[in-house]
Amino acid sequence: MANEPLRDRLVRAGIEVLEQDGLAALTLREIARRAGVSHGAPRRYFPTHLELLSAIARTGYARLTAEVAVDPDGDPRDQLLALGRAYLSFARANPGMFGLMFRHDLLASGHLGLRDTALPLFAVLVDLIERAGTRSTAPAAVVAGALWANLHGIAQLWSWGSLQLAVGGDDPGALLRAAVDAHVA
Repeated sequence: MANEPLRDRLVRAGIEVLEQDGLAALTLREIARRAGVSHGAPRRYFPTHLELLSAIARTGYARLTAEVAVDPDGDPRDQLLALGRAYLSFARANPGMFGLMFRHDLLASGHLGLRDTALPLFAVLVDLIERAGTRSTAPAAVVAGALWANLHGIAQLWSWGSLQLAVGGDDPGALLRAAVDAHVA
């Protein structure tokens, strides 16, 4: 890590904090400490804490996007199920990063193009909805938003243990299929 450029070390240290200690521990001081620099050093590359958090969240979107492999010639319903499985798996494996990626203050701020990193993934979902057809008269983007909200809700409630208590079982696959069935023709 010491030979890496400081900017990259700071982002990597932030990811390490998320993975080991969770979102609550993601402070500027802790990131700087893990990167082996003074707490003021990150300001040279990230004038605000929000910008550093946005850079960390961008890596999460890049990882999630890499896990969502869509075949343009594949069955769109199967692709939606695969996307949903990847989304839920990512949320389960990366709870701190998942929480950071969807913080409204980061997405709304537009720092470091975080929205530009997040929106292409949503566009994939919209495209799959358009190709699959919907049960709704709403535009595909609205249906995609509803399905995304379902996926996000499943991921969050599953991480809290709430869905396991409510529906039983230890696999959110049935919930994923029900969400897709509710929105896709």
